[in-house]
Amino acid sequence: MHTVAVLALDKVIPFDLATPMEVFTRTRLPDGRPAYRVWVCGAAPAVDAGAFTLQAHRGLGALGEADTIIVPGCAEPTAPVADDVLAALRRAAAGGTRIASICTGAFTLAATGLLDGLRATTHWLAAGLLAERHPAIDVDPDVLYVDNGRLLTSAGAAAGLDLCLHLIRRDHGSAVAADAARLSVMPLEREGGQAQFIVHDQPPTPRGSVLEPVLRWMEDNAANDLTLGDIAAHAGMSTRTLNRRFREQTGTTPLQWLLRSRIRHAQYLLEATDHSVDRIAAQAGFGSPTAFRDRFKRIVGTSPHAYRAAFRRLPAG
Repeated sequence: MHTVAVLALDKVIPFDLATPMEVFTRTRLPDGRPAYRVWVCGAAPAVDAGAFTLQAHRGLGALGEADTIIVPGCAEPTAPVADDVLAALRRAAAGGTRIASICTGAFTLAATGLLDGLRATTHWLAAGLLAERHPAIDVDPDVLYVDNGRLLTSAGAAAGLDLCLHLIRRDHGSAVAADAARLSVMPLEREGGQAQFIVHDQPPTPRGSVLEPVLRWMEDNAANDLTLGDIAAHAGMSTRTLNRRFREQTGTTPLQWLLRSRIRHAQYLLEATDHSVDRIAAQAGFGSPTAFRDRFKRIVGTSPHAYRAAFRRLPAG
């Protein structure tokens, strides 16, 4: 039987810990036998899980006996990882054990050095910090999980479910994974990636800056067919000066800023109205529905129809 060891460290996020325990424990083979045996392993018997304390029935030595290790996220992802934990993970990896992280568990896995030179992901809010602290890792904030073979990483919260179902499919095929997905009330594959859950706010602009009036004007007129020349004329600057000021104060270009504003407005309309996608494309300032669908999927990571299905606001009452 395939053994999964879930690593429980102090400040572990309970959701990240419980997800693999529930998914793997409940997975059955076609003949009804359990597909996995699940252990909870810790550096100490008592583990601080924030609102409660849990018991880890096995120590770090058991990690090397497992077929798969799951590293859940911790509430303090930048806290130093104990040397014995790092050593145990490195030994297990050297012995061929598959290791997967959930959410900010990527920080623990990154601390071992095992992810250096590889692509990885984590919760989108923590992706920038992971990339900053571990520049040797190619951090992709837009995906639900990354599979490097023996090393896998997933994004935050529910993406841990996607990762577990992916592992089940690798181990036992699509039929067993589909049964596990139905039991978890989850699709076996979700369309899109993390990008669809990211709030695409515009970069902050210092209050009172030269650009503040033109940014308000661009927001109010985003549905119109604005050119770089139109924006520069309203700002009373040359296009060259306008581009330079935008780079300095927003970190992007005027047209990219305008595109983000249109996408954000389109997201609101998809969530809050019954308008057709073609109508929303026009309302948000896109020249054609085809261009809108292409830009939306490129930035948000999913189609307008799939975004609406996931985030539609139900009427109150």
